Formats: sequence, C-alpha cells, structure tokens
Amino acid sequence: MEQQGLKRDLSNRHVQLIAIGGTIGTGLFLGSGKAIQLAGPSIIFAYLLVGIAIFFVMRALGELLLSKAGYQSLTDIAEDYLGPRAAFVTGWTYWFCWIMTAMADIIAVGLYVKYWFDIPQWIPAVLALLILLGFNLLTVKLFGELEFWFALIKVVTILALIGVGIVLLIIGFKTDAGPVTVSNLWSHGGWMPNGITGFLLSFQMVVFAYVGVELVGVSAAETADPKKNIPSAINKIPLRILFFYVGALLVLLMINPWTGLSATESPFVKTFSLIGIPLAAGIINFVVLTSAASACNSGMFSTSRILYNLGNQQQASNKFSKLNKNHVPANALFVSTIVVSVGALLSKLLPGQAFSIVTTISAICFIWVWGVILVCHLRYKKQNPELHAASTFKAPLTPFVNYLVLGLFAVILVVMLFADDTRPALLLTPVWFLGLFGLYHLRKKKQQAVDQKSA
Repeated sequence: MEQQGLKRDLSNRHVQLIAIGGTIGTGLFLGSGKAIQLAGPSIIFAYLLVGIAIFFVMRALGELLLSKAGYQSLTDIAEDYLGPRAAFVTGWTYWFCWIMTAMADIIAVGLYVKYWFDIPQWIPAVLALLILLGFNLLTVKLFGELEFWFALIKVVTILALIGVGIVLLIIGFKTDAGPVTVSNLWSHGGWMPNGITGFLLSFQMVVFAYVGVELVGVSAAETADPKKNIPSAINKIPLRILFFYVGALLVLLMINPWTGLSATESPFVKTFSLIGIPLAAGIINFVVLTSAASACNSGMFSTSRILYNLGNQQQASNKFSKLNKNHVPANALFVSTIVVSVGALLSKLLPGQAFSIVTTISAICFIWVWGVILVCHLRYKKQNPELHAASTFKAPLTPFVNYLVLGLFAVILVVMLFADDTRPALLLTPVWFLGLFGLYHLRKKKQQAVDQKSA
C-alpha cells in the first residue's frame, strides 16, 4: 500500500503568494509604526539592509533545498550538516518561531477590530483562530487558494497606496500635517533624528517584518514542481517584498512626517485618515485586519507542517505525523492552534506589552533559524564541493556573504540588550534553547536504554 503523504497541490502562484502573505503582514502594517518612531526616515535604510541580508539567506536555502531531492524541511538540512542535536533544536525552534509570529498576528487582529468595536482584544482573536482552523483542516489546495486571495488584497492595497501617494505628491496636496512633499523625509530632524542608536534599535521590528520569507522551504514538500518553482519563488519574492516595504514607507513618510505617526497604531490607517478620507481609512483597516489573519493563516500552515515533519523524524510524538482524509496533519494543526491561542490570553493579561514581547521572541528565534541556514550552507560547500560545482542555483558571493550576514545578525542581537522593551525577551529566550538541548539528551538516553534492552 502506498504511504499516505502530503499532497503536492500547491502551484507556483500559490507558493509565491504564500510566502508574500506570510511576510507582508503585521510587521509592515502595524510594527512599522514602532520602527518609524525609533529610526525616523532612516527606517527605509534599515528595511533595505535587512532585506538584502535575507535575500542572501534565501539563496543559500535555495541551493541547499535543490542539492538533495529528499529535503522537505529545514530540519532535514540541519541534520545532514550539523547533526541530530542541531536538527532537533532547529526543528522545534522553527515551530516556536511561527507560534510566536502567529501570536503577534492574532494580537494584531484584536487591535484592528477595536478600530470599529470597543470590545476586549481577545474575543476577535479567538474567533479568527477558530475560522482559520476550519479552513486549514480542509485541503491544502483550499489553504493555498485562500492565502492567494488574502495576499492579493495586500499587494493591491500597497500598490494603490504608492499610486495615491505619487498623485498627491504631483498635485501638491495638503493634509492637516502640511503639504505632501519629498522634503518630509528629512525636514523633521534629518534622516536620523534619533541618531545611530534609534536606527539600530529599530532592527528588531524590521527583522520581525521579514520573518516568513523562508516559508517557501517549508512548503517545498507540497509544490508540484520544486526544481522550477523554488528558484522562481526565491529570486522574485525578496525583491518584491523590498519594493513593497520601501515603496510603501517612502510614500507614508512623504504624506505624513514621521513625527505624526504613532508606535501603537497602523501608520497606513493613520495616513488615510490624515488625507481626509475616513471611509478609505476604514477600508484600509479592513485590509490590515485581513492581512494579520493571512499572516496567522500562514503561521498555522507552517507550524502544523513542522510538527508533522518532527513526528515523521521521531523528534516528536508520531501522532503528529498522522494525516486526515484530506491529507492534512490535523493533530499537529490542533496542537499548534491551541498554543497560538495563548496570544489571545497575553493580549488580555498584558494588552500594552504582548505585541512587543512576542515579536521580539519571534525575531530572535528566526535569527537562529536563518543563522543555521547560513552555517549549513558553509558546511555544504566545504563537504560537497562537487554538488556546489554542479548546482544550477548557486548562492552568490559565498562564503564571504555568509559570514557578513551572520555578523549583522550578531550585532542585531547585541543591540536588543540596550532597549527596555526587547531586553527581557532576549534574556529569557536562551531558556528555550537550554530546555531543548536538555530534552534532546534525555530523549537520547531513553532511546539508548530501549536499544540496550532490545539487544
């Protein structure tokens, strides 16, 4: 009997839009408000710098994924080049990354709903989770289709914002904050109004804004033609995201000086309110609400597939490797959804801090995952020079760029120590890694004892 497995029902358009949908979301539509307050207009350069770094991570991941037909997850790659312990820690950390990201998105859903209804944040958060769970329990093709349209709404909205901004700039439109002009980028304290310190402190939220680009790797097992679709997605998506982020932020800061934006509300909604179109502001709030739901949807997809792979690799209970009749890992999906719902609880207990806590933890853990990809690529190139030589999708500028990007990640982690809102999460996150290392050794000893008894 043929083994039941994940269905390859995602087409190229699904893969492209899933990765965009998982990335262009809360980090841009809500988190950019905080980043702008820290860095001022120099936030544009922060997004450029991190975006370029992530592109090189993606190229390293692409070469690794295509170097061996059996790779279906980041855990497979880590096991080959860093050993089973690193694979165990990376697999569970990647699951945790997406749990934290989905929590941030579900917290954002509650914040956006408060724009219309003065109800507790956790209520719409829980309702959104239940709806998304229902969709994810159905076929992967339905998930892909839903995510395609979610992402398309976001892309059209950002393009519309850029178009409107250009028109307002050309006609010299005046808002309550003053004229729409390019000089708004530097005439309110310069490019770096808070100095190099503010610029560096913004990197935590900028990193969070890019989390999920590597989702294309997790979805590799469910693409119809990985050799064609993965390179296509990797080459196009980072450049598109860079355009959407930088283009949107340039327009926002030309319409509304950075001093007029708040760290606690969406700069997109604020900008359309400022233009004097309240109905448009409401429409944009709906868009950013669907955007947060979309990113959470990608998170639920990702976490369930990671748990499925961990179950298959005997790094988690084999119950997680069970599929329902629609070829969806239902057990893994249920458990992940229950853990994500903690985000709703956090929004109730810590309404002013919950978003900052979970985004910081997510950024730190994703830096670990991206770092593992770069280190694995270094090991791959050293151990398998013949594979690298034969690769049709070589990562550029290696190994130099690998070390350069790893250095940037190290600087970002050090900077997090100096901000009051990121320091607690940075100091707590190592507990997760220590716990995983301990759990791995306990499982290993238990397995050795079982093997000795059976021998």
